Amino acid sequence: MCETCGCNAGHSEFKVYGVHDHNTQDKGLQHTHKGHHRTADDRDPAQKIIHLETDILSKNKLLAERNRGYFQARNIKVFNLVSSPGSGKTSILEKLVVDLTSSKKIFVIEGDQQTSLDAERLEATGAKTIQINTGNGCHLDAHMINHALQELNPEENSILFIENVGNLVCPALFDLGEHARVIIISVTEGEDKPLKYPAIFQGSQLCILNKTDLLPYLEFDKSIFLSNLQKVKPELPVRDFSAKTGNGLKDLADYFLNV
Repeated sequence: MCETCGCNAGHSEFKVYGVHDHNTQDKGLQHTHKGHHRTADDRDPAQKIIHLETDILSKNKLLAERNRGYFQARNIKVFNLVSSPGSGKTSILEKLVVDLTSSKKIFVIEGDQQTSLDAERLEATGAKTIQINTGNGCHLDAHMINHALQELNPEENSILFIENVGNLVCPALFDLGEHARVIIISVTEGEDKPLKYPAIFQGSQLCILNKTDLLPYLEFDKSIFLSNLQKVKPELPVRDFSAKTGNGLKDLADYFLNV
């Protein structure tokens, strides 16, 4: 059990996908994250929880810096996409990969607790993709990304999207070494998300408001959402988008190419 967020993420599975890597599509790589998570049974009764949290996050921070150095050396732009389940991360990525492929080579690390369904969807767009199944784990961490990079081997001058596990709490704690964190909120979730989950908004560099095609049919008040966001992180830019219609795609693609 993870002392930081309560998840059981001590074991994860890696699978590589990609239009040029069909020979590795069925290769499952089991990896146990030694030293990253400590179980309650192993805990020294005299050890304070805050000490365990500090130790876990400091190790993650060190690995995140190593990842960042790797990305900088290869001139790879990396974006960590975070959201609640069902906000449309994968659908947005499908549209983005197709649009950006003519300008950049695109790679994807796909995080889910189980299945490779989303990785298979993204593979169909032409992006080389690696799936990380976290089991009961509720977030990706720098250690998982570090090992995934060894299999994915993204090219220089490319873009890497990391689709995190659907969760607005735990991913806020774990730096992956990304260039920017992007939070995705759908208009079906309500205007109060920034107030309920301030840390994930405060740690993000872009907010995508998705499913805007549904606005005429919902009671979602965009002005209230923006007002709540102002209270949490006034400088956070917001991009309206519809993964269904593609409305807003050009502005969004320009952001990822030029940020």
